Amino acid sequence: MFMLNLNLFSNLFKREKFIKMFISKTGTQSNIDKLHKKLRFLFDWIYYKICYFCGKSSPSGVMCESCYKKININPPKSYKTFNKIEIFSITSYKDEVQKLIRGIKFHNQKEFASYAAQILFDFWKNTSYADTKFEIIPMPSHKKRVKERKYNHVDLIASEFSKLTGYPVNIELVCKVKDTVPQYKLNRTQRLENLKGAFSVNKEKYTGANLLLLDDICTTGVTLQEMIKALNKAGISKLCGLVLSNPE
Repeated sequence: MFMLNLNLFSNLFKREKFIKMFISKTGTQSNIDKLHKKLRFLFDWIYYKICYFCGKSSPSGVMCESCYKKININPPKSYKTFNKIEIFSITSYKDEVQKLIRGIKFHNQKEFASYAAQILFDFWKNTSYADTKFEIIPMPSHKKRVKERKYNHVDLIASEFSKLTGYPVNIELVCKVKDTVPQYKLNRTQRLENLKGAFSVNKEKYTGANLLLLDDICTTGVTLQEMIKALNKAGISKLCGLVLSNPE
């Protein structure tokens, strides 16, 4: 996961060459050392070598290995069940994970999708379902939200998770047909009413596979429950849920 790509390697080579050439024109060794440190920090920032989460130098990219290791992964057991369908959650919605989700969802930090997928995979490979073949169904967003953000962040995470698991992604089976208000403002009763009839299933796009429903956070579980109800109503029952985070 923590590997430099060829473009970054080329940028780093150019950076070091420029720094050495520039500081050779300065005076004392003390001044050279100070200038070298300042220029290195500047070029680290330009070439994305500063960790988004702690602000320190990060050879591995926008999330340093130290911040990644701070994420506490839950035991590989289900977090909730709905109609005997297990929902797994990886970690608590706080600190690095909270910043990661908000970054990819609201601040156009699309590169975070690969880190989210790695966290999911580190958990999933230890569950009892690790050897089962699935098709990934990312939580859909209403077309209005997709138009505003230019993308569905869960689709990005699903695509990266697919690369790690080999599971195909199906974004045509379930769509969100109701433009719901943000769930965090509502109590459970209001959430149920808000999401009632929110999902539509195109059964023609069902391949018969086991389905892994993917989302970024499970608070009360109402969103996944309504998605499961819609799938069950369409006669689809081979389901499992996987979310990146849950409330503490």
